[in-house]
Amino acid sequence: MTKQNIIQAVCERLDLPKPQAAQLVQATFDALTESLIRDGRVELRNFGIFQIKRREARIGRNPKTGEQVRVAPRSTVTFKPGKEMELRVRELDGVAAQPPQPATPAQPTDDGEALG
Repeated sequence: MTKQNIIQAVCERLDLPKPQAAQLVQATFDALTESLIRDGRVELRNFGIFQIKRREARIGRNPKTGEQVRVAPRSTVTFKPGKEMELRVRELDGVAAQPPQPATPAQPTDDGEALG
């Protein structure tokens, strides 16, 4: 989906003219970006979390030559989907739409060893 597709969906859903929907979508993206830069994290309930993470400097490898190269430290944006999105995406694979169950602690046997 592209930005234009989002604008079109907003037009149809809210019965807005395209220029007004485009302004709304752009203002939303701008607000998210500004908040992410200012706070380092944007949490949208049932959608997901955008977060800035710092990647340390490291030694990488040029895939063409195999030569080692220094990769500078940098900031990057990560996304972790919310529970509702995760469940809906899992439905695509036919996986039951249930959150993962926590692991049960190992139970000791009669001889004192843990099962698990």
